[in-house]
Amino acid sequence: MNPSENNEQIHPQSYWRWSKQDFFPEESFRDWSTYRYALSHTFSRFKDRLLTRSQDSDEIEKLRKQSENEMKRCLNWWDLMWMGFGAVIGAGIFVLTGQEARYNAGSAIVLSYAASGFSAMLSVFCYTEFAIEIPVAGGSFAYLRVELGDFAAFITAGNILLECILGGAAVARSWTSYFTSLLNREPNSLRIHTNLTEGYNLLDPIAVCVLIIAATIAMSSTRNTSNLNWIASAINTIVILFVIIAGFLHADISNMKPFAPYGVEGVFRAAAIVYFGYGGFDTIATMAEETKNPSRDIPLGLLGSMSIITVIYCLMALSLSMMAKYTDIDPNAAYSVAFERVGMKWAKYLVALGALKGMTTVLLVGALGQARYITHIARAHMIPPWFALVHPKTKTPINATLLVTISSACIALFSSLDVLASLLSISTLFVFMMMAVAIIVRRYYVKGVTPRSSLLKLVGFLFIIIGSSIGTSACWGLESGWVGYGVTVPLWFLGTLGISLMLTQQRTPKVWGVPLVPWIPALSIATNLFLMGSLGYMAFIRFGICTVIMLIYYVLFGLHATYDMAHQQYEMEPKVIEEDNVAKA
Repeated sequence: MNPSENNEQIHPQSYWRWSKQDFFPEESFRDWSTYRYALSHTFSRFKDRLLTRSQDSDEIEKLRKQSENEMKRCLNWWDLMWMGFGAVIGAGIFVLTGQEARYNAGSAIVLSYAASGFSAMLSVFCYTEFAIEIPVAGGSFAYLRVELGDFAAFITAGNILLECILGGAAVARSWTSYFTSLLNREPNSLRIHTNLTEGYNLLDPIAVCVLIIAATIAMSSTRNTSNLNWIASAINTIVILFVIIAGFLHADISNMKPFAPYGVEGVFRAAAIVYFGYGGFDTIATMAEETKNPSRDIPLGLLGSMSIITVIYCLMALSLSMMAKYTDIDPNAAYSVAFERVGMKWAKYLVALGALKGMTTVLLVGALGQARYITHIARAHMIPPWFALVHPKTKTPINATLLVTISSACIALFSSLDVLASLLSISTLFVFMMMAVAIIVRRYYVKGVTPRSSLLKLVGFLFIIIGSSIGTSACWGLESGWVGYGVTVPLWFLGTLGISLMLTQQRTPKVWGVPLVPWIPALSIATNLFLMGSLGYMAFIRFGICTVIMLIYYVLFGLHATYDMAHQQYEMEPKVIEEDNVAKA
């Protein structure tokens, strides 16, 4: 048999196909009898998936074959640096700064951005080490499958899906708001008013169109999308520099008094919300399969872009605070109104244009990264493997892009930005917290090498770190005073110190690793959980509802598909499967 014939047998079908085998190829879904059999073994399968961890080599080599075609390696560190700018700088800084300065932080909004930036940088360290060691499109999903197992990865995957869909919807809604500002119209004048519940009663067809256009560009070519992002981000950077310089030139220090009118609580409450503005940097990690030299390019792209972005955000927040007193800030168009009040009425159009440029690049880069998350999740059969397919000509995951875009468009049509932002922040913070846990596990546990006693100690210390971090957050939310902190903070310190002194690192990073392990990951756990605790209770209610929906899906579909995938049951010959079922019966 010649190679061409063999290749034809491996890939006999075209990209566009819709058979049951493409969506549910696993043995558990062959017919009703096999599905009932799978459901009857839910507990044993759950135990298997809970305790089983993937291998680096499986994520890098085996799962990638599920896409049938390879993605094209066409990006370098310069592309990733600008993708960092494009993915992060958008609606957050232009929209949320005014809202949070007005209602929660006052001039201390600069501290809110500094606190969120500090927490984000801790997460960036964790992402960078994983992206170098496991350079696949799955990002945090793949990393957690390797270190914490399938179930933890699924919960994270659900939040990644939620983050992808809600993030795109939130930015698209903001795009419409700034477009109306550019046209000098009322914020909701281009939306369709309905009698639905408040928060969902303003239909936004423009947001839907913007999402579709961004997705179409992303599906056509990664290289072309990167070039377009580079140009748009460069223009946006010029606008941002103008905002900072002009703001300082019209500064009035008296506007910053009182500095923190809502107290320290307000600063951290705002920090939890503006964390939304740092979301998106994990997109760079998902581009690993399309990066020419991941071990060099990803650290430069991730760490470089996020360091600069943190400084930019703080300077922009400071310039706004010095131009306008917090009571005079317009939460809907903070920078535009501030410039108008200092006699630069024309500047509001430049600000609106810069915001539009920024949000456009967020949507472009988001469409790239989000689809690659979905691709790897589908490779593991957490969702139907049809979404894992890479198009043979464009070398992009078109099906995965369509899934995110259609879902985002449906939500963007109905939901307002404030409804989306808090839920998006809690999902992002949860994923980043899990990543910090995974780094500690990766350094201190290697299957077949680490003694059981050391594993039990590691689990115990991690419970102390996570539990004390939750306790600190609860003390903050309940305003219990310093007594609570006197218990939770020392517990966190002792848990981290225990790992540092009583356990030996089992793995050394090959190229680059997070410094000061376990202290930096443990601090990342604490800060992410603390910021989560600063969010309102409605965010947790929505988060809880979404988690319950995820678990129902997992028990009915995801668990059995991944179990079959792990044991390769769906690839067996039908005759062998039947004989195996008879033997089990």
